[in-house]
Amino acid sequence: MSSQNDQHLQNIESQGYTILENVIAPDLIDALNSALDRLEQELGTTPGCNLFEGHHTIRIYNLLARDPVFQAVPVHPAVLPIVEGVLDRGCLVSSLSSISIDPGETAQPIHADDTLIGLPRPHPPLVCNSMWALTDFTEKNGATRVVPGSHRFSTKPDYGTHPQSIPAEMPRGSVLVWNGSLWHGGGANLSNQRRVGIAMNYCAGFIRQQENQQLGIPLELAKTFEPRLQELAGFGTYRHLMGHIDKRSPAQALLGRDDGFRSVWDLIEP
Repeated sequence: MSSQNDQHLQNIESQGYTILENVIAPDLIDALNSALDRLEQELGTTPGCNLFEGHHTIRIYNLLARDPVFQAVPVHPAVLPIVEGVLDRGCLVSSLSSISIDPGETAQPIHADDTLIGLPRPHPPLVCNSMWALTDFTEKNGATRVVPGSHRFSTKPDYGTHPQSIPAEMPRGSVLVWNGSLWHGGGANLSNQRRVGIAMNYCAGFIRQQENQQLGIPLELAKTFEPRLQELAGFGTYRHLMGHIDKRSPAQALLGRDDGFRSVWDLIEP
């Protein structure tokens, strides 16, 4: 690993995050932006309309299933080695989605991405996430806000609060990478332009079942299981978030069973 990568890993170890400046080729940025614009129109995507997902923010989930251009994101040679340095080579894609913050959006609640993992803090990295800047990220247009060193805290932020933070400003084509325990959140967009980012998230490879039930069991057979067995085989979600498919449970998306799933962010909406 290069000395530059070593420095980025030291930044993540000490501060909880690092910024890889100008590492994404302009033609790839253009292709990603074009695909997101097309998908937003084709899918009719609208804001999630809760405090976490935002009332003026467009999110498109499950991007690897949407367009081949997104296949370049998880394996990017400037980013993946940093993630592997935080986790290890056995890490997995956890989620790949876009986050486009429109003018008028308020600041997202400060949070940690491993909040739902019930282990004492601080703990070894279980999640390593990244934000690709497809436009410039500035304090005015809603750059991700971070609380340096918070990955070492023994507590999680109280949901809905806004502890002191700083904007992770970076030019178009840069990538913010952070330890999943870092306190952070999207900023308020006080500009007149959209801030576009791709959230490329990874988790440790051991955060999965020993046998791959969802691929190993034919769906037609899984449909005959009683609901609790479907959940045990992985066709539910953990704490109304982990394991979802486009904000639906696997039981809804794959088995055609309405289990009443609602995302954690909708459930905690005041």
